[in-house]
Amino acid sequence: MFTKILIANRGEIACRVAATARRLGIKTVAVYSEADANAKHVAVCDEAVLIGPAAAKESYLRGDKIIAAAKATGAQAIHPGYGFLSENAEFADACAEAGLVFIGPPASAMRAMGSKSAAKQLMEKANVPLVPGYHGEQQDADFLNGEADRIGYPVLLKASAGGGGKGMRVVESSTQFKDALASCKREAISSFGDDKVLAEKYLQRPRHIEIQVFADTLGNCIYLFERDCSVQRRHQKVLEEAPAPGMPAERRAAMGEAAVAAARAVGYVGAGTVEFIANQDGSFYFMEMNTRLQVEHPVTEMITGTDLVEWQLRVAAGEPLPKQQHQLAIHGHAIEARIYAENPEKGFLPSIGTLRHLGTPAAVSFELGDVRIDSGVREGDAISPFYDPMIAKLIVHGADRKQALVRMAQALEQYHVVGLNTNIAFLKRLIEGQAFAGADLDTGLIERNHDTLFPAAQPAPATALALAAAALLGSENSGAADPWGQTSGWRMNQSYARHLAFSDEHASYDSYVSYRREGWLFSASNEAPQALSVTARDGSAYSIQLGGQSARGTVLRDGDVFHVFSNGAHYQLTWSDPMAHAGETEAEGGRLTAPMPGKVVAVLASKGQEVRKGEALVIMEAMKMEHTIAAPHDGVVDDILYGVGDQVADGAPLLAFKTA
Repeated sequence: MFTKILIANRGEIACRVAATARRLGIKTVAVYSEADANAKHVAVCDEAVLIGPAAAKESYLRGDKIIAAAKATGAQAIHPGYGFLSENAEFADACAEAGLVFIGPPASAMRAMGSKSAAKQLMEKANVPLVPGYHGEQQDADFLNGEADRIGYPVLLKASAGGGGKGMRVVESSTQFKDALASCKREAISSFGDDKVLAEKYLQRPRHIEIQVFADTLGNCIYLFERDCSVQRRHQKVLEEAPAPGMPAERRAAMGEAAVAAARAVGYVGAGTVEFIANQDGSFYFMEMNTRLQVEHPVTEMITGTDLVEWQLRVAAGEPLPKQQHQLAIHGHAIEARIYAENPEKGFLPSIGTLRHLGTPAAVSFELGDVRIDSGVREGDAISPFYDPMIAKLIVHGADRKQALVRMAQALEQYHVVGLNTNIAFLKRLIEGQAFAGADLDTGLIERNHDTLFPAAQPAPATALALAAAALLGSENSGAADPWGQTSGWRMNQSYARHLAFSDEHASYDSYVSYRREGWLFSASNEAPQALSVTARDGSAYSIQLGGQSARGTVLRDGDVFHVFSNGAHYQLTWSDPMAHAGETEAEGGRLTAPMPGKVVAVLASKGQEVRKGEALVIMEAMKMEHTIAAPHDGVVDDILYGVGDQVADGAPLLAFKTA
């Protein structure tokens, strides 16, 4: 076994690998960019080496610097995690040339499976069923348009060298094809340095099911059952679970054996995932093979009682697989939710900022427990525009799917983040929604249940306002024994009425508190006054009684904003400042602004041009995704303020616009 390894990654996967290495007594070396100097993964490793500026192409994608760091620190092997250089065959070759073990598959296997087109051609020869499509080298736009016409719409365009939902577009008609192709290619070359795409039939209501495979250097190859990753947004996974609901034993075995055959066909070694797209009738087609550990590997660990990172290390060191196929069994059910810094209500737009408060449910990390959290950030850390905005992976295990669903809902309710937008409330609606709870799964589940998952905004309830008021009033009481030294509103021989103005992005709330000897009277939104009392308090956790209603919640104050977490909802109530909320809506005439820091990749309008509402004007790239800035109304473009290639800051005006 190795005595020291270098982890060529960042964030939660670097922390995840370091945890297993520490348990096995293996020293770890972290690498970090200038933006990550104070990152968690740097702190949890035994050593750390600076490898470059914030941009990944100048740091985490610099294989030469990473290999130099490994040599300088005496590391014997490099674990690439996932993303960055994990599926880079040239990097694997360079490691071997430098006398370092690459903890992953052989470069030849990565080359065979690294191109979606080549992999599908290989699977076709091996008689693995494929979705109808074009997987060849011809990339002429007219030719690809013709192939899409032949396949029949809708058609899915995918970056041949890609993954993670980047460089993917669903095209509904031939007239949309070339615009979608151009956008797909731009995103592909930005993310992967290769703009080749493939086109295939877009199946209606498919499920995304993947098989975890593992092979050693001694010829052993097994599968560790399946994961259902059907719930996705923008072709990126949101929820993953194992085993797949409704999977018959015969189909599980058939898919597992097909995955093992695919791995053997390319001489695979280590951890890999063979991904299938499955129809509702149970038929399945090969989609791709990811030649690395997957983000969602914890659900497999949960149901099999294994540590897949430990298996990776042992196999890379030349040891045989710790278990054979007949020794593996499924125990219970596991679900993983990806907690992102993003705003689901605004198209899942990534959110940038500092984690001013981070409260999590109790968890047992990297072990077979009820709740597990894999995270690469801590309270006080920043989510930057340079890397993926994932905050954590929340994984739960239950005796069955029903119990796992309950535990996930409970854990999400206990996950409290202040400082930026998150998808936590959305995840809770998703988990508790009829479609997911009833295992009515397909990759369009979110779109299909849009109205349920994105309900119309509702005003804050009286209990949330009362919790905020209780926290405010409690913080104002100095605790002085002398009543004249308190700020609680006490008056001799009379009561004191006070107006508390709160607001959020939906409404303004006029609340009133009357201070009395026996407690408070509270009214909100013109409702009749009710007695308000704090029945229990533990730090920021409050239990209150409002009239005949009991309520509990956590109240965190950030300046004049009171963050109230109650019943799985998060209310952000600004005290005494109705103008505090600055929304993102555009005025009737004015300047359209960048939704986040990024780069302009296309300007689709010109000065003086008349445009219609919804017409695309500028395309930005931020966090490896494209964002289209569209006209808010019919109008005229007054001026273009940035050109292609320009970097823009969050909120920067991109063009001047006036209503026609």
